Amino acid sequence: MSSITLALATFANGYNCSQSVFSVFAPDFGINRDLSLRLAGPLGAGIARRQEACGAVTGALLALGLKYGKGENGTDDNKKRAFAVSQRFIKDFEAEFGSMLCLHLLDNNNMETEEGAAAIANEDMFRTRCPNFVKFAVEKVNELLNAYE
Repeated sequence: MSSITLALATFANGYNCSQSVFSVFAPDFGINRDLSLRLAGPLGAGIARRQEACGAVTGALLALGLKYGKGENGTDDNKKRAFAVSQRFIKDFEAEFGSMLCLHLLDNNNMETEEGAAAIANEDMFRTRCPNFVKFAVEKVNELLNAYE
């Protein structure tokens, strides 16, 4: 199963965008699927349903951090590379979708209000939009994991 297919299946099975993206990559770095789902869980719906950074973005950044982040024995060059790769991801995501903010991606509908939740449901945004964010994030992470050796 491809990483995109797995991420989309994860999302379709009730996991959030962050979980769906991060859990695809985490096992390649020694983090099992269950742990990756739990770690990324609070980042969904724009970080704890606050509709800030899209979960697909946060899941992607976690995955990129596993490869490029500065660990205990890392260097400042690792930190610089992690920021550069992350900024590239965000720039590309924003170019594709106009924003990286969950609220903006859902037409400024606040999912915590009755009116906003109804608008999101009426347009079926979680089914028609969010999978596009997940798919793009997985494609871009795959690209970036191989771009900076």
